[in-house]
Amino acid sequence: MVTDTTDINIEGHAVVADIGGTNARFCRINLATFELDRIQVFACADYPTLNDVMEAYRDEQEVALEHVAIAIACPVDSDQIDMTNHHWQFSIRGVRKSMGLKTFIVLNDFAAAAMSLVTLEPHELKQIGGGKVDPNAPKAVLGAGTGLGVGHLVKMPDGTVMPLPGEGGHVDWAPTNEKEWAIHRFIANRFGRVSAERVLSGPGLETLYLALADYHGRNVVPLSAAKIGQRALSGIDTLAVETVNQFFASLGSFAGNLALTLNTYGGVYVAGGVVPKLMGLMSTSNFRARFEHKGRFCKVAEAIPCFVITADYAGLRGVGQYLKQTLQQSKKSKL
Repeated sequence: MVTDTTDINIEGHAVVADIGGTNARFCRINLATFELDRIQVFACADYPTLNDVMEAYRDEQEVALEHVAIAIACPVDSDQIDMTNHHWQFSIRGVRKSMGLKTFIVLNDFAAAAMSLVTLEPHELKQIGGGKVDPNAPKAVLGAGTGLGVGHLVKMPDGTVMPLPGEGGHVDWAPTNEKEWAIHRFIANRFGRVSAERVLSGPGLETLYLALADYHGRNVVPLSAAKIGQRALSGIDTLAVETVNQFFASLGSFAGNLALTLNTYGGVYVAGGVVPKLMGLMSTSNFRARFEHKGRFCKVAEAIPCFVITADYAGLRGVGQYLKQTLQQSKKSKL
């Protein structure tokens, strides 16, 4: 997280955004009530730079851009930002200066996803196995979209929470059976290294479809992730169904690894654009079985609950929550 500001102790409204490799979601936030309004979604490919899409939001929604906080799909550890799955590059200080902003906060998109967990209501979560949530224990969040995002949330002694962003989506993908080794070889021949993101993302779903076709000796026309999902949900394409089932099996293994990495008795939360659209097939897949298949630590994995986030614009709420906490901490430091 990087903050560039002259005075962050502000009132009124701010603008927050959640920017992925495909879409940029913007809204206005009331800093007193933290209600969101004037939500607008832009296709990143339609705008040459971040400044261009910010100006489009300002002009179309007729809002002032003074205090802005954005979450973005890439590491945020310096002034220079280079998106992982899109071409935008920018300097945080440069954007603040060129746009005339008083405040500009940039955080990783899955730091924002982690922060959103404290804003979610029970009806905005669908539990997939496991026991009860320990509210004081670490939480993990992952999400498949254009890429594979990962983050954690830990509770601090003073009651605040700290998001822990990372690049867990780029760890090695681990095959567990003969079919998955065949998939691994197919992807390795195409890309070299096989990361989890090569399988667990929208593009990964497309690659899985082709890999499974190759495994079965079939010639198929490449399909988009959306088309594969549609054909799987309708049941008209057995290869699409197998692809989605393989996706969920591998996602379960990956989510279970996250659960063990930080003993996330606070839960593992699945966000992103892919999974909510395929919920109809998740319950019949091997997701939870693979989540719990952890050898001597099966009992630990079995106790950890997993949830799918069904809330709209959770990322925007997470950015708002991070901004709120930053403001509160800034105010306390001045007392």
